[in-house]
Amino acid sequence: MHKRGIEMSYILSVFTSRNETLYFFNMLRKNNIYADIINTPHELGNACGISVRFGVNNLQLARTLLYSKPFRSFYGFFKITNINQKNIFEKV
Repeated sequence: MHKRGIEMSYILSVFTSRNETLYFFNMLRKNNIYADIINTPHELGNACGISVRFGVNNLQLARTLLYSKPFRSFYGFFKITNINQKNIFEKV
């Protein structure tokens, strides 16, 4: 009998500026979006080393907040899906 793997997904917002990462994190929190700061996975390239993680269901509101300010160092939103302890990265 095969066990089905546990799948977990979340969104990372990646910036090349640490200050903009922290600013965006605070914007999310002020808008009642649960978010936290995590180390940026090395698979996502040259970023500042930290990223903002939040739930997939908050992506649209996060986009709206992001585009309301002139972020210059935004690198992208990435959906991270963990299946059986393996991360799959998808730019969204």
